[in-house]
Amino acid sequence: MGGGALLSLLCLSFLPVARPATFTVTNGCSYTVWPGILSNAGVPPPATTGFALSPAQSRAVAVADGWSGRIWGRTLCGPSVAGAFACATGDCGSGTVECSGRGASPPATLAEFTLAGAAGENDFYDVSLVDGYNVPVLVAPSAPVNGSSCEATGCPADLNASCPPELRVVAGAGAMATVACRSACEAFGTAEYCCSGAHGTPATCPPTAYSRFFKAACPLAYSYAYDDATSTFTCAGARDGGGYDVVFCPGGSSLNPGANPGAAVAPSTSTAYPPMVFSSADADPAMTRCAIILLLVAMTIFHAMSMQ
Repeated sequence: MGGGALLSLLCLSFLPVARPATFTVTNGCSYTVWPGILSNAGVPPPATTGFALSPAQSRAVAVADGWSGRIWGRTLCGPSVAGAFACATGDCGSGTVECSGRGASPPATLAEFTLAGAAGENDFYDVSLVDGYNVPVLVAPSAPVNGSSCEATGCPADLNASCPPELRVVAGAGAMATVACRSACEAFGTAEYCCSGAHGTPATCPPTAYSRFFKAACPLAYSYAYDDATSTFTCAGARDGGGYDVVFCPGGSSLNPGANPGAAVAPSTSTAYPPMVFSSADADPAMTRCAIILLLVAMTIFHAMSMQ
């Protein structure tokens, strides 16, 4: 071996070595949540890509160096009419508890990660409502390295309770309970809301009344496609400190048995798969913008009064 090659090996031996990250997924909800995990293309998946978490239960999931992908919660899961495993919200369509390379069907609250390929580099993470919302989620570095700027982010609010009628997804007996809140893009499919076509740039796709509704409730989460400035977070070396916590219904959340139908469902995979109904089939978004703006104004006034 030449002297140059030997020197290179010696230098490499002193470089910091990245370790696999661990996600600790916790269910703070009063009902069972079935987390799903999807790795990005070309990234090796973890040992599990879907499992059940009863209330107050946690599970650690190790991922490879430089892993990137998303984690979300599925609710109201059980056998479908055909007998396959399915969920009313966040279903990945695999027919089993494991998602096996399939992503969440909107609407679903997504925790997204791009982990650094080497120790000391920045991880990137966010919580996104671009595909809608189904459960509250918090993301936080488990043990950030001293001196690094690592912050928690997420959407801890119960948006199902305040979701505009034309965005609601309802399920259960009589299809009366709101179990998820769709994005305006999914509900109406127009370029204005999907940031596509003539609206495919940040300059031509500004926030709308609907994205402002999401942003007012969860200011740290992505509210629409170009909401990068206040919604993407970085953490240097967090993987070497233990990884990340992903918590559904953080702090017990504002959810309770009367506020979310999942709480009234027995925490078992034998629960019958409920019908899912979209309530905005004939809705006109222009007719409800005023109502949403008034709601945002009321929320702002209430927040200002509560700070006095």
